[in-house]
Amino acid sequence: MAKPLGGRGALAHRPVLLRETIELLAAERGGLFVDCTVGLGGHSEAILQASSDAQVLGIDRDDEALELARQRLALYGSRFSAVHADFRELTRVLATAKVRQVHGVLADLGVSSLQLDSPGRGFSFRHEAPLDMRMDVSNGETAAELLGRLSEVQIANLIFEYGEEPRSRRIARAIVQRRERGQPVATTTDLANVIERAVGKGNKRRIHPATRTFQALRIAVNAELENLDRFQFDAVDHLEQAGRLAIISFHSLEDRIIKRTLQKLSGKCQCPPRLPKCICGATKRVEILTRRAIVPSESEIDENPRSRSAKLRGAVRI
Repeated sequence: MAKPLGGRGALAHRPVLLRETIELLAAERGGLFVDCTVGLGGHSEAILQASSDAQVLGIDRDDEALELARQRLALYGSRFSAVHADFRELTRVLATAKVRQVHGVLADLGVSSLQLDSPGRGFSFRHEAPLDMRMDVSNGETAAELLGRLSEVQIANLIFEYGEEPRSRRIARAIVQRRERGQPVATTTDLANVIERAVGKGNKRRIHPATRTFQALRIAVNAELENLDRFQFDAVDHLEQAGRLAIISFHSLEDRIIKRTLQKLSGKCQCPPRLPKCICGATKRVEILTRRAIVPSESEIDENPRSRSAKLRGAVRI
């Protein structure tokens, strides 16, 4: 593996489920792979190392991460190329590159070490920073702007739906009350403190009381669940026969969508059981390779606690 990057890139970057992902993609076959969320390039590097015939087209909406990945993988020359885009723009990116089919597609849907550990990005309440949370800082609404615009009911629904936070109403009320006093939530510590005052600090052995709310806002700001099912269909469209798809998710909402969509792509009907005939249009296009999601080993979790919620699912084009 490459040595840690210097300067701002010197972050504890540990690709999650690395060995399992490379095996699932069968990267030793070589050919062209698309890493749709290249981040700092850990998975891409492992693909390139698996075969001297492997090539990787890396996609990421975080321009800073993409530049660091380019630096890291420069020694592979033309075998690695990178494009600044959202992973759901896969079809457009491949059309621009004049590529029709690929050997494998990978998407790691987690927040990168760069984003979590960069104080100014606003993803973590461990750092005092503007409440931003955008993966692509060049466009879109920040988390602070979102909280300044939505109604109390909308904020509560967002936190409950995306964060699965049972105390979402109390948190939403506290945010809006602060806003009504002319003190909108503007920083990460602002939000964490508001939540602690609203619901208490909780048991220190469990997660911080702001964790679910931060997750919910990040999902909303980056539209993380939007068109995730469509992405999987697009990825399969671009796989050659026997091409592999691998997706790593980090929370149950993503995993449910991935699991359900893979089942549909494998021909399993998604219609309610009482319907007299199938109307969902499920057609068998893949074989699912992961009967159950692959999760990190205890040793990986010990070495990299951020991996603990990761789930890997995959399929092969038939």
